[in-house]
Amino acid sequence: MNIEQFEASLSGEAPPLPAALRAMWHAAKDEWDEAHRIVQAESGADAAWVHAWLHRLRGDLGNARYWYRRAGRPEPEQAPEQERLSITAALLAGGAAAARTTPTAN
Repeated sequence: MNIEQFEASLSGEAPPLPAALRAMWHAAKDEWDEAHRIVQAESGADAAWVHAWLHRLRGDLGNARYWYRRAGRPEPEQAPEQERLSITAALLAGGAAAARTTPTAN
C-alpha cells in the first residue's frame, strides 16, 4: 500500500494494517480515542511516534515530548497534518527505521 491508497481507504472500512498504521488510519478519520487506544496497547518506536503525534494534536506537548523521546524522534517543525502524512508514509515504507532515510511526504 502507498500513501495514495492509504488516503483513499479512509472512505471505506479499515484495511488490515499493523497497529501503528491502524492508529494513523483512525486518527485521519478524526477518531482520536480509538487511535490512542491502539498505540497505548503497543510498544516500540512506531507506536511511540504515533503516540507522540496524537498528544501533539491535543496540545499535550509535555506528553508528546516524552513519546517523541521514546520513539527516538526529534520534535517536528512541520505542521501536524504534514507530520501525519510523513509518519504514515514512513510507516508504509517500513516503520520508524525507514523514516530515518525516507524523505518527508508531500
